[in-house]
Amino acid sequence: MPKIGLEEFQKRADHLADAWECTRVSVNPDGPGKLRIRAVRREPLFEPYAYIPDGKPPKDLSVWDLGIDEYALASVLRMSNVPGMAVAGLPGYGKTSLINGLISRLAPSDAVQIAVADGKVSEAHEGDYADVVNRLFAFVGDDLEAANKLFDRLVTLRRARSSSIRRGLGTANMWSKGPTKAWPLVILVVDEAHTYFREYKGTDPETKRLAHLAANNARLVEDLVKKGRSVGIVVVLATQKATGDAIPTFIRDVCPVSLSFAQKTTEAAVAALGEDIRNWPEANPVSMQDPGFVGVASMVRQGQEGYTRIRTPYVDPEHVARVAQASAHLTADPYELLELQAGPNLLKDTDLDTIA
Repeated sequence: MPKIGLEEFQKRADHLADAWECTRVSVNPDGPGKLRIRAVRREPLFEPYAYIPDGKPPKDLSVWDLGIDEYALASVLRMSNVPGMAVAGLPGYGKTSLINGLISRLAPSDAVQIAVADGKVSEAHEGDYADVVNRLFAFVGDDLEAANKLFDRLVTLRRARSSSIRRGLGTANMWSKGPTKAWPLVILVVDEAHTYFREYKGTDPETKRLAHLAANNARLVEDLVKKGRSVGIVVVLATQKATGDAIPTFIRDVCPVSLSFAQKTTEAAVAALGEDIRNWPEANPVSMQDPGFVGVASMVRQGQEGYTRIRTPYVDPEHVARVAQASAHLTADPYELLELQAGPNLLKDTDLDTIA
C-alpha cells in the first residue's frame, strides 16, 4: 500500500487484533518492500511447557535449544563463535531454570565441560546447582577469592589453548572443526554475577582486599569473553539487573547474546537488551511481570531486526539430577585434557606472570 509501511502497521496492530478477535497481531519486515503480518488466536507463551531430557548427547553443540517462540515454533540459539551470553531478569522468573535446562541438554556429551560460580550460596549443596555438581569440573560459591582462583584457572586454560590450537587442531578456530572429547566446549556459568564484580569502597584492609579481588575478577572474566571465542570457551553471566554495577559494561557489551526475563523498570530492560528495546514494546520485559510469563524471556533476534519472546521449558529437578548423575563419569578438567594432547610443556612459551 503506497506510503504505508512498517511503522504504520505496527501502530495499528492492536486495532487489527481487536478486529480479527485475536490475542495479538505482529508486523515484521519480510524482505524488500514486504511485511509479514501474523495473527495469534491463542497465546502459546502462556501455555505450560515441560521438557524431559532423554539423556542423549546433542547432535550439534553449536546450536542450543531454548524452547518455543511466540508462534509456538522451536527456538534455537546459535552458539558457534559466541564467547558470552548475558541473562537477566527478576528473581523466580526463570534464569537459573534456563541454565539448568541447558546443562541437562549438554551434560550427556563428552565434548562439553562445565564450571559454575554461584554467588547466591557458599557451598554447592545449598543452591540451585546441587543436582548437577557431579557433572561440573569446578564449582565455587560466593567467596571472591575462590572465584578469583577459578577465573584465573580458566584464563590459564584460555592462554594454553591459544598457544597450542594450531599444533593441536590444525586451525586457529576450534569451531571450524567443532568440540571433541579431547578439546571440549568449556562453559563457565557465573550466576548472580554482581556478587563477584561489585565495587567496594573503603579504606580498611578487608575492604581493600575485596575491592582488589572484585576488580581482578572483572579483568579475568573480560579476558575470557573477549578472547575465548576461537578456543571454545563460553561465559554465561546471569544477574537480576544487567546494569553496569552488576556486570561491568566492558564485559556485558561484548556478549553477543542477551536474554531478559521479566523486569520492573525500563532502565533494567535497556541494560539487558539495549536501547532499541524501547522501540519494541510488545517484547519489552517490563510488560512480562504477569505470573503467566514466568519462564518467558525476550531476546534479540539472531541475524534479524528486532526482538522475539521465548518460552523456556520447565525441567523437573529430578530429571536434571538423573541426567547429571548418569553423565558424571564424563566430567574432566579441560586443562588436564589439553596436557594429555599437547604435553606437559604446552605453556613453556606463555608468560604466566601476567595472570595475577
